[in-house]
Amino acid sequence: MMPAITIAGVRCCLALAASMCFVVGPLAWAAGPRVQEFTLSNGMKALIVEEPKAPVITVQIWYKVGSRNEVMGRAGLSHMLEHMMFKGTKKYGKGEFSKIIKKNGGNDNAFTSQDYTAYFANLSADKLELALELESDRLRGLLLDNKEFQLEREVVKEERRLRTEDNPQAYLVEQMFAQAFMEHPYHWPIIGWFNDLNAMTREDLKRHYEEYYVPNNVTLVVVGDVKAEAALAFIKQYFEGLPKGILPPFEQIVDPPQKGERRIVVKREAQLPFIYLGYKVPNFRNPDVHALAVLENILSSGKSSRLHDALVYRKKLALAVGASYSELSADPELYSIYAVVKPGSKIDEVEKGLLMEIDRFNKKGPTTTEMQKAKNQVEARHVFEQDSIFRQAMLLGTAETVGAGWPYVANYVENLRKVTQEDVVRVARQYLVPDALTTGILVPLEAAR
Repeated sequence: MMPAITIAGVRCCLALAASMCFVVGPLAWAAGPRVQEFTLSNGMKALIVEEPKAPVITVQIWYKVGSRNEVMGRAGLSHMLEHMMFKGTKKYGKGEFSKIIKKNGGNDNAFTSQDYTAYFANLSADKLELALELESDRLRGLLLDNKEFQLEREVVKEERRLRTEDNPQAYLVEQMFAQAFMEHPYHWPIIGWFNDLNAMTREDLKRHYEEYYVPNNVTLVVVGDVKAEAALAFIKQYFEGLPKGILPPFEQIVDPPQKGERRIVVKREAQLPFIYLGYKVPNFRNPDVHALAVLENILSSGKSSRLHDALVYRKKLALAVGASYSELSADPELYSIYAVVKPGSKIDEVEKGLLMEIDRFNKKGPTTTEMQKAKNQVEARHVFEQDSIFRQAMLLGTAETVGAGWPYVANYVENLRKVTQEDVVRVARQYLVPDALTTGILVPLEAAR
């Protein structure tokens, strides 16, 4: 289990079936494949892309449920349920799903985020029916055996120890998010707190499964060497008979406005100090996201980026610097900037250096060369991702599941090209400000002897 194109037209084709809507539009990646969208009578959505360049497929099933759909005291339910999805149904026993996929030459896995839980299988194209049959079986047929739950809970707790408790940087980021989001469920970690995992019961999981693992909360994405008509026939055969559910009401939770910088200092055994800055920024619902993506590239992409040039190359204060921003989240997230402090450098010098570069950018903005280079790189990265059928499916599934819709991906390059230097300066000055900042500092302690 594993821990972002132009539309020529949109049309409904009611002649296909009274129970589904068919939407089609060309995407902007090189070969020009087409997304074909279907909605079954039980509310399940399917996206199919015919990509015949190799005799392989990826089948991905995306559930609109992640850690943001949990409640205080039960953080980690979605991730725990992801683990349990491999523990068997009445038809296929514990571990049989993955064994069957591997026996047929494929690989499979799953991942949970704040906004979704997704499962995938990559196989040869002639195994499409097999993958669909297996996924439909566990969509509504999961056993959730209590003994298996008790065992798997210990596995998840060990995962937390290895990935968070024993990783000082990850631990700092978790603590920083808990400070940045006070009321919004992005406050708690995807994997959950130890107390929540200990308090979790099989009944909690069963309720979560029955509420969210229903066809009308699913987007199925199939990309590869398939014919849409044939794929749709299999999808209807295995999924349309599953009953739709009554979903819990969607809560649009808004965190209270931040009114000043927040700081957290974590002291842990660690090799090097680490600084993590998180600014509150909008998600895909705001047109500023494309300018923010360009800004991220200018600040942190490559050795010629502003932050690397200043802190790593010229001032020699940091070993590494970077920034990250993902606009495809259900709710506004953080625009993150981080630095690994070089031995011999002081933490406050590196923090001051980061903030000085942000302030310098806010005052003078990017050069024409920086601007064009950044736009070219962001566009190239977006287009080159489509060379992988897996990444195609990932982008489409993410956009659909968080609420942006796959046309967001289709229109990305067109909207990116509209970004101006003035846009980038404006968003930097609007969002990269002290009152929207949460700062996390990792202070290393000497190892106990």
